[in-house]
Amino acid sequence: MKIDAPLWYSLPVPTLLLSPDDMISDSNPAAENFLNLSSKSLLGALVWDKVMIDAPLEDAYARARDRGTMLSVNDVDVGSGERAPMHCNIQFAPLQGSDGFMLMMISPREIADRITQHAQSTKAAKSAIGMAEMLAHEIKNPLAGITGAAQLLSMNLSSEDQELTDLIVEESRRVVKLLEQVEQFGNLRPPLLQSVNIHDVLDRARQSAAVGFGAHMLLVEDYDPSLPHTLADGDQLLQVLLNLLKNASQACKDGGVIRLHSYYEPSLRVRRADGTIARLPLQIEIIDDGPGLPPDLAPHIFEPFVSGRENGTGLGLALVSKLISDVGGWIGVESTPGRTVFRISLPVAPKDAPYQSGED
Repeated sequence: MKIDAPLWYSLPVPTLLLSPDDMISDSNPAAENFLNLSSKSLLGALVWDKVMIDAPLEDAYARARDRGTMLSVNDVDVGSGERAPMHCNIQFAPLQGSDGFMLMMISPREIADRITQHAQSTKAAKSAIGMAEMLAHEIKNPLAGITGAAQLLSMNLSSEDQELTDLIVEESRRVVKLLEQVEQFGNLRPPLLQSVNIHDVLDRARQSAAVGFGAHMLLVEDYDPSLPHTLADGDQLLQVLLNLLKNASQACKDGGVIRLHSYYEPSLRVRRADGTIARLPLQIEIIDDGPGLPPDLAPHIFEPFVSGRENGTGLGLALVSKLISDVGGWIGVESTPGRTVFRISLPVAPKDAPYQSGED
């Protein structure tokens, strides 16, 4: 059985038509985009083989189907073998006039639930960065004096004592470098918004990673070639992707696979702090098969000075979050052992936006 009504194909909510034996009889375009699976791969398949739900629903669904009643399930993770899980609400409803057919409607909540938290985190990040930038400026001057004094002292000391002054000089210089990173972080120029080809920037990032920090990794392209351009700063977007690729490479010290995935999700919308609704249908995912993020670290990974690596500054992902936020985008992370996904959501560039070539 298939639904031929035009309304079916216009529904913005991912929806599947399920037969009495739990097979997928039809899928609307929103469901195919959400699951990142084609209609051909979905039709005739057992729904539980294609839709991964982090909850035991089979028995409850079977009772609702047999009784012809609705079933609502809130706050569950839903995904597929081709995309990371998203926090969703699910509704099952009987199709009137059919014999046991059910509609399965999936309402993603991940972006809507986290956008406020992300905005608050970004505001806190900017406050912390401003304070750190001020402190960095104040601390660098006395550090320079300490370094000079240690160098003068070393001129009249024995070789054993010189080891101590050398240590003072070395550690002071290390702290100065860290402070310079903090100052640089706070002095980023505003983004130059232009029409950018996502795949041009992805290719530049991949090529840089392949010959440098990611040479020990297998970098796999999985692009949707039909994606329209996004509105972004191409140089800053490249900086974001290089940072994410470097983090993934460092997490997989012994080698592994990094997948660069792009796709279109027309149903994705976010509510901004001013109450306006923004469409962010262009999706970029950086997926690695490393050990994953510690569960206690994942919710704070985009905050300044939070790092999962020893001697890490904790500024890299805070910078990534700031750059994506500055262009009106959104970034999130899903991580389990063996699969970490950083997902960037971006707007489509308007037709009159100036074009920036990825080759510049």
